[in-house]
Amino acid sequence: MSKRPLRLLLIEDSPSDAELAVQAFRQSESPHEISVITDGKEALSYLHKKGKYATVARPDLILLDLNLPKLNGCSLLKEIKQDESLKAIPVVILTTSEDERDVLNAYKLQASAYITKPVDFVKFIAVAKEIQQFYSVLATLPVAGC
Repeated sequence: MSKRPLRLLLIEDSPSDAELAVQAFRQSESPHEISVITDGKEALSYLHKKGKYATVARPDLILLDLNLPKLNGCSLLKEIKQDESLKAIPVVILTTSEDERDVLNAYKLQASAYITKPVDFVKFIAVAKEIQQFYSVLATLPVAGC
């Protein structure tokens, strides 16, 4: 029996970075579905299934940029981890920042991992494959409602 595709929610405001990520994940062999949201407030609407997102499936994994409009990544991460219905979803920070303060703050806010985005497409594909491999094959993810 095969597993269903991994549901990814990419929260990224840069169109070029979002497209790079989507292309990189398409290169991996693991089945997945990816949704892209461009700001923190919209991401909360998505996660709480409000308005046009009323019928979306709960993501299995959130890939979160720190530099977002309307609600920055750290504030969004804090809200996710304080919400009983969302806090079990793994959140991987995927950002350009290598600042040690950002890394420490993300882990204090209960990020599952902190990954600095490679700017090279080939390296980005390798990172995407590793993320998918880990969360699709190795990790056991929580079921919604548990």
